[in-house]
Amino acid sequence: MVFGTSLGVAVGLGGYTFVYAKGSSYLRDDPAACANCHIMTEQYDGWRKSSHHAVATCNDCHTPPGTLAKYATKASNGFWHSFYFTLGTFPDPIRIRPRNRGVTESACRKCHGTIVEAIEAPAGADGTPPAHDEQTQCLTCHNSVGHPEGSGNPTLVPPHFTQKEPSP
Repeated sequence: MVFGTSLGVAVGLGGYTFVYAKGSSYLRDDPAACANCHIMTEQYDGWRKSSHHAVATCNDCHTPPGTLAKYATKASNGFWHSFYFTLGTFPDPIRIRPRNRGVTESACRKCHGTIVEAIEAPAGADGTPPAHDEQTQCLTCHNSVGHPEGSGNPTLVPPHFTQKEPSP
């Protein structure tokens, strides 16, 4: 009796939460689903105004290729987003987690492979060093692509990119 009641309560609360949080919208590729949570409105609006709006959705940049990997990532992110938002312990502004940063980095390299290869080309025959070293990540400099300027993690931007020139 206790097990049945506990199971019923868990299924009932889970079902209510799924419907209330528009859970089925997260099973599609519609970027508007990302704005179901008010904290993502700024990111969604920034994406709508960005150049990536015409060529990529949230899932293109924030989930790995393959159906199983995509939905496993979405489920993990959905659980942790719900957990931290429910407890009110999410960082403000929100930050990308290391695993998700790797997924996004891979997506950048997949779509922009030709550019990445040119940037990370080996030293020239005359010994000229490449434009960037092998460790440079796309998101180091392009951390706000597809989102509002400054919404990326500012601690990941090298200081020489953010320093203002002194006034004359």
